[in-house]
Amino acid sequence: MGSTGGRTRGAPEPGPRAAADAPYAATDDPGATEAAARARNGLVRRLTEDGALTDPRWWAAFEAVPRHLFVPYYYEAGEGRVGSYAAQGSGSAGYARLCRDDPDPSRRARWLAGAYADAPLATRMRGGELISSSSQPSLMARMLEALEVADGNSVLEIGAGTGYNAALLAHRVGDERVTTLDLDAEITDAARAQLAAAGFRPAVVTGDGARGWPDRAPYDRIIATCAVPSVPGAWPGQCRPGGLILTPLATGLIALRVPDAGHAEGRFLATPAYFVPLRGTAPPPSVSTHGIPPRPLMDDSFRFLLNLVAGRMEPVEALALWEHEDRPGRERYGVTVRGDRQWAWLDDPEGPYGWPLGPGR
Repeated sequence: MGSTGGRTRGAPEPGPRAAADAPYAATDDPGATEAAARARNGLVRRLTEDGALTDPRWWAAFEAVPRHLFVPYYYEAGEGRVGSYAAQGSGSAGYARLCRDDPDPSRRARWLAGAYADAPLATRMRGGELISSSSQPSLMARMLEALEVADGNSVLEIGAGTGYNAALLAHRVGDERVTTLDLDAEITDAARAQLAAAGFRPAVVTGDGARGWPDRAPYDRIIATCAVPSVPGAWPGQCRPGGLILTPLATGLIALRVPDAGHAEGRFLATPAYFVPLRGTAPPPSVSTHGIPPRPLMDDSFRFLLNLVAGRMEPVEALALWEHEDRPGRERYGVTVRGDRQWAWLDDPEGPYGWPLGPGR
């Protein structure tokens, strides 16, 4: 199902790889390649200025990997049908489809600008549901830096998406050390083709993300680009001792150290994160705001707590805790996994504030 590359990248060379932009030049216009390179350099400059990119090795990866090759089309909300390239079908009503091959030069330019905007892009819809997207580049950069990848690390990515994140990882550690996984064969087929077009060949496999991919374990790092209601039990068991798992959970990002197969623990990053749920998992519990005045609901840190304790604490209790503890930010919360048990906590895994995660929430 997957394919592994026979080529390892060493230390990345600064500067974009112009040859990788060739597929954009469908009109045989040299200016198209130059436009893509300029747009990519502009994105890297913005990410660096905003502090999302601080590690030169990830800076080099973002400069070298052409995002536009991974989003040959995407959807913009709110425009509806636009010419012959308007969104079609029940899954994309009310969306404009921007496409690399649009015959209108102005719409091609708009597509390219969007491909290098610091914004998430809806790339695949089905039955009115968004099932795959390309994440906001600044969030991707922060996640990759938080993953603390070292030379020689092997990485499992849960949620192949367009393949862009896997390409960044492959640029950093080499094709043969990256595995990207998705439940949907249509998504993995497209990701594999787009990776190859950009010159990357990590292993792209189709399977249940909650089960990981034991065939290529153990991994030094596991990163999920989809949200989970709790940490799948298979993931710590597929990490090497000392490994790291980074996953979206409850509108946050939890970074878990894995001392052994049965244990994982860590804190949330300060960064908010909103991802498409991992397909095949139970939906997160509904978040109630009953009895909560409007002002706390405008505070991101309180909304995060409501998501974290949904189904385990009444909203008014959550508000009382939040106010008593001086409105804690995400980074004061953490998650512990011990065998079949896992829970979220505030400040201390053994402290007074803890909430079970997993089935039965």
